[in-house]
Amino acid sequence: MNDFHTTVNGTDEPLRRSLGIDRRRFLGTCTAVAAGAIAAPVFGAGPAQAAPAAPADEQAKGQLLVPADKRGIILYTVRDATGRDPLSTDLPSGFREVFKQLSRFGYRQVEFAGYGQHANAPGGANLESVEGARLLRGWLDEYGLRAQGNHGFIPGSWPLTTADLDTFKKHLEIANILGMDHMGTGGDPTSSSYKADWDVAADKWHVLGEIARKAGIKLYTHNHDTAYGFLIDGGPLDAQGRPTRSSGIRKLEYFLSITDPKVIWLEMDIFWAHVAQYKFHTYTAHDGSTQENVFDPAGLVVRHNKRYPLFHAKDGVVNTTNGMGYDMVPFGTGVIDYTTFFSRVGHPNYHNPMVEQDNAPSSTNPAQSLEHARIGYGNLAALCRK
Repeated sequence: MNDFHTTVNGTDEPLRRSLGIDRRRFLGTCTAVAAGAIAAPVFGAGPAQAAPAAPADEQAKGQLLVPADKRGIILYTVRDATGRDPLSTDLPSGFREVFKQLSRFGYRQVEFAGYGQHANAPGGANLESVEGARLLRGWLDEYGLRAQGNHGFIPGSWPLTTADLDTFKKHLEIANILGMDHMGTGGDPTSSSYKADWDVAADKWHVLGEIARKAGIKLYTHNHDTAYGFLIDGGPLDAQGRPTRSSGIRKLEYFLSITDPKVIWLEMDIFWAHVAQYKFHTYTAHDGSTQENVFDPAGLVVRHNKRYPLFHAKDGVVNTTNGMGYDMVPFGTGVIDYTTFFSRVGHPNYHNPMVEQDNAPSSTNPAQSLEHARIGYGNLAALCRK
């Protein structure tokens, strides 16, 4: 059994090293306020303890960039743990035990990535139902967690089929039972680079967004690097009559400009936005010239701040050989400047950052994803305004 226990009095070395800060800063800044929420009991220990909130005067000064009640994680990061057979291990397995451990780390929010778990976990394999949602809500309440969203079902068909519409409404009902403010998808509105296809995607999302709004839910799209590539919207036509060049507008920026901010919302994956910054910095203009336009992820949020209630807080180290510019690492151990990012976007009591690491599960270390979740929480809690 792995022991994730870390203390801050006398034996703070592992925690301090995981945060990447020196002892003086660890003890002398707002990190010390957050540290009380980072200590995690051993698996199987007593009831979860609520993470202490920062003093009101510190939050007023804006020293903590992510308030305690806004620190979340998408469960995709620990999907191996929710999918693990509880009869074969003493590690946390299934939703209930994983919720308990995440609460001990200090998390107060979760984002679902579907509602499936191991068949031997309490409630069975598939909790994608009204009954399953009620069970999940009970466990969330038990461990002081709030569901903020889900990467779930968005119909692919257009126009909508009756079956797809019924499934979409079922997911909205589940979201309401779970107490979510938001429901969304892990994919872009369309994978196309053509303006006409983004127009069609906007039509579909407006219809779905209105249905969600009537149910009291904000519908959001989660975006990857390709959504920040340049829209193909002009210049000479190809053999199929399609444009071949760009005006320099990014695809997702166009989507933002043609959609209703009261109906359609977004979740920026900050890692993939930085991959886009690396990949998409030049385009071929309508006149055939090559133009440079370097993407500024925080700047996009600032221009559309209230449309970004959710973030994925994912980190990376530089790798210029893999085509992306970065390799994923546990949150807070990479080079993406989250202090500057969160300082620039502001509104800490509005945004909900969810720690994510796609490659946290390990085939050789079954405890790794939860360990990386612990590290991610510590580094999210330690973010302070400079």
